[in-house]
Amino acid sequence: MYPELMSGATELESTFGALLDQVSLVKNRTSVIELSGGLTNRNLAIESDGTKYVARISSNSSDLLNINREDEYKNTILAAEVGIGATVHDYLPGQGLLLISYINGKTFGAEDIANNLPRVAKSVRTLHSAKPFVSDFNMFTLQKRYLDIVQSNNFIYPDKYLDYEGHIADLKKALSVLPSEIVPCNNDLLPGNFIDDGEKIWLIDYEYSGNNDACFELGNIWAEAFLEYDALVELIDSYYGAHRPEKIARAWLQSLMAKYGWTLWAAIQASISDIDFDFRAWGGEKFDLAQSQFTSDLFKKSLVAAATK
Repeated sequence: MYPELMSGATELESTFGALLDQVSLVKNRTSVIELSGGLTNRNLAIESDGTKYVARISSNSSDLLNINREDEYKNTILAAEVGIGATVHDYLPGQGLLLISYINGKTFGAEDIANNLPRVAKSVRTLHSAKPFVSDFNMFTLQKRYLDIVQSNNFIYPDKYLDYEGHIADLKKALSVLPSEIVPCNNDLLPGNFIDDGEKIWLIDYEYSGNNDACFELGNIWAEAFLEYDALVELIDSYYGAHRPEKIARAWLQSLMAKYGWTLWAAIQASISDIDFDFRAWGGEKFDLAQSQFTSDLFKKSLVAAATK
């Protein structure tokens, strides 16, 4: 993510200078500024020899979140090949550093997503046209892994979380009726992972990237921007170039599965992360929304619509 800049260059050099010195492109750096917004890593804007870069620096604790940095590196390259992701300049295996190009543009907020849905859909289609990623992503599988981690480590998670396992079974069954379109996905397109340079919208941050159902990507974009239902319809219609009720329902159900899974992601982060962010409140909000949607009429209608062409 490339949001507003934060100060503290001296501290950053003290913390990361030795690591950055291993990257030849930034040895002559004249500026190091931290970017806000990263929830699993530190992002540094670096200027060196007149060129700007971003160094994404992760910690070993992200392993519990099922983040594979080697896969992230390779998938970021594939996203760059179709002109939608930042160029990769260097990578230090095992040291958690990925150096990419700095994209100069406006970092989106939720309102920007709402106001640019056709352009968002175009950029997502471009990403989905890339060569297959080196990894796969399935929230049903990931949610089970997260649940095992939370329970085995006695991490705190919502008391009523397991009350909805039956709903998840129904959701999964409905999604299995019609074939899904498995494409290279980012899988974590929060508003802050969209950057508009005035000509096109770039997509950044491939930590959770992998081949996945296109409707998961679309539903998650909509959910992370907290948009109204009509916006989901517009996003899906723009992506497919036609009105596809079964895809709208599929994306809505996938967005619900995303909320259910990311709730546990937040429970893990609240227990292990040293980043100054209220992960527990964030996860609680996700779960509250999921509960209200599991018990809604729209849930029942979407189960039918997603299985009907």
